[in-house]
Amino acid sequence: MSARVLVVDDLLPNVKLLEARLSSEYFHVTTAFSGRDALDKAFENPPDIVLLDVMMPQMDGFEVCRRLKADPRTCHVPVVMVTALSASEDRVRGLEAGADDFLTKPVRDIALYSRIRSLVRLKMLADEWRLRNVTSERFGIGDEAQTIQQEIPTHGASLLVVDEMPTLQRLLTQHMKDEAVSLVVANDQASALAAVRDKDFDAIIVNTLMRKSDALRLCADLRSGERTRQTPLMAVLDDGDDARLTRAIDIGVTDYLMTPVEPNELIARVRTQIRRRRYMEALRHNYERNMALALTDSLTGLYNRRYMEAHLANLSRRTIQSERSLALLMVDIDHFKAVNDTHGHPIGDRVLRAVAERLQNNVRPFDTVARWGGEEFMVVMPESDIKVGCMVGERLRGKVEQTAVKVPTPDGSISVTISVGVASTPLDGFDPARLIERADEALYRAKQQGRNRVVSTDD
Repeated sequence: MSARVLVVDDLLPNVKLLEARLSSEYFHVTTAFSGRDALDKAFENPPDIVLLDVMMPQMDGFEVCRRLKADPRTCHVPVVMVTALSASEDRVRGLEAGADDFLTKPVRDIALYSRIRSLVRLKMLADEWRLRNVTSERFGIGDEAQTIQQEIPTHGASLLVVDEMPTLQRLLTQHMKDEAVSLVVANDQASALAAVRDKDFDAIIVNTLMRKSDALRLCADLRSGERTRQTPLMAVLDDGDDARLTRAIDIGVTDYLMTPVEPNELIARVRTQIRRRRYMEALRHNYERNMALALTDSLTGLYNRRYMEAHLANLSRRTIQSERSLALLMVDIDHFKAVNDTHGHPIGDRVLRAVAERLQNNVRPFDTVARWGGEEFMVVMPESDIKVGCMVGERLRGKVEQTAVKVPTPDGSISVTISVGVASTPLDGFDPARLIERADEALYRAKQQGRNRVVSTDD
């Protein structure tokens, strides 16, 4: 996996060393020799990851990291602090400044490459969701007021700890008690897999030093499981065990700690993983919400014409394969222009919503109702012939006619009726455009014959 890496250090030998090592692994390297230079380059052309020295004059790495994470152009770029500082409080300070990871000089190749590849993998996934959200915004269905913030709280998170010893559980309980974290503990592979079948977690921590379970096999099972495929997965490893670390990263572990586990670093890393999980979930939810807006009618809540056209195309293949008929109803509100002209468009909107609700509530769960345009609706009924379509059309017509629409007018209500045209697919094929055309022709005849009636292509 290649990536664009920005290396930041005020000492030329350090920059050249990192540049050579990364280039040998086919990373594309850009260099900066000060905090200001790093910010300028990152803002101009955001990299895939930043390797950032801490001890620099004028602006240290902590400040550079805070500014990168505060700017919308670079807040999603992973930052790995690379420094000679080895105290745990310095690592925690870096993580709390927004750094995604912290490496101590001299950096071992295995640690450097594994951190980069793991973080770039996560960034690529986040980039894909952000791109989808940007695309939906360009279609006018995004909401800039709902921009997702990187700094997401960790309160109320749910964690799964897999360990034979109580050490990790004790540390998390002691240091995260004010955050109301829900902690589930499993002491072997079987109980861990049972736990994830029943519940979703914000992060999973696995002690790979367990003796009674194959911890790496568990990590592989968690990463391949549908429910835990995207869940942050942290591993505790023996310091210096490069072979095991390599295998863990290849499996898909997103973060790791070396023994002995330092409590503050554990908590800082857990919080980072929780935020990352919630950020990704927020991106996904925002995209799905935007897609729903793109495919539904904002006034009635029904599917819109764009969705129905795609739905009919999919149904055409299924209907041909099953050799079963499909009924399509075109529904039009009678004299709707008079409603708008007499009572105004707000009242007309109420009528549209009321009719849409009655249509939706009086068809089968697997039938599809859409607003086709204006005061016209479409009902698609799989595995239904022309006779069933007419029966349903008559039921819908009666439901609309029988109950007046309540509106804020002197009379308190408006009575409306609908006309319905019904067509069904022939058994020898399915042309969605022709089916719609035939249903439209039947609807036109229903209007000609006096409205408030159901007419089929067989009539």
